[in-house]
Amino acid sequence: MSAAVRARWGGFPTVVLLLGAAYCLFPVAWVLVAATKSSGELFSTTTFSPGSSLVANLVELNGYRDGMFWQWMANSALYAGVGALLSAALSGVTGYALAKYAFPGRALIFNTLLAGVLVPAVVLAIPQYLLLSKVGLTDTYLSVLVPGVISPYGIYLARVYAGAAVPEDVVEAARTDGAGELRILTSIALPMMVPGLVTVFLFQFVSIWNNFMLPYIMLGDDGKFPITLGLYTMLKQGNTTPALYTLVITGALVSVLPLIALFLTLQRYWRIDLLSGAVKT
Repeated sequence: MSAAVRARWGGFPTVVLLLGAAYCLFPVAWVLVAATKSSGELFSTTTFSPGSSLVANLVELNGYRDGMFWQWMANSALYAGVGALLSAALSGVTGYALAKYAFPGRALIFNTLLAGVLVPAVVLAIPQYLLLSKVGLTDTYLSVLVPGVISPYGIYLARVYAGAAVPEDVVEAARTDGAGELRILTSIALPMMVPGLVTVFLFQFVSIWNNFMLPYIMLGDDGKFPITLGLYTMLKQGNTTPALYTLVITGALVSVLPLIALFLTLQRYWRIDLLSGAVKT
């Protein structure tokens, strides 16, 4: 490609990325502005005309059904936090085993996991409900927590990362020095896999936090609802009580903040991994 062509089209990828970013951030900007409006302003002002009722909306949201919104937030934090943590741990151990041990059926297990990645979670919701109903776990916290622990994509990602990040000669050297397999896993392999496990944790946390179908099927007690299902019930009530629309929008804005904070907190692990890779190169 000539220098003239590069100079002419060099900015094209940047323009495409900026358009993509604007497309993704437009709904966030709308929610941010809409959360500042009262119920009257929401339907009478232009889209990006800011209001003056953000504090009033937050106070009203805080008092909704004696703090039910925060109960939903706490439930989501429980489901997503514990589920993602257990999923990252299980994915790390399973991925390491698939990457570093040769045993009969390893290829079949890995291919089955790849097939599991292709199955949408919504397809599994009804079978999971039927299975958990047989053991009496429906309408419990475990009915939402347990299905989120196993992530085929997380295991696949951990397997790929373990194969690349944990050198075979380091494992063999540890075995030669007399280290047991558990010691190698906990003291050598898992610390090397931290950036990959953080990625699994973040993906699974976001997936569980945003999950709607599984809690919708499993739960009947609104005291156990996650934030997605709680906001949905508020939105349905908005058909008869339009004032709740502003609370739903404000609640949607508040519910995004933990995800942003989590991403900003954990991204340092990716930077560390990129820098270490640059040094090794």
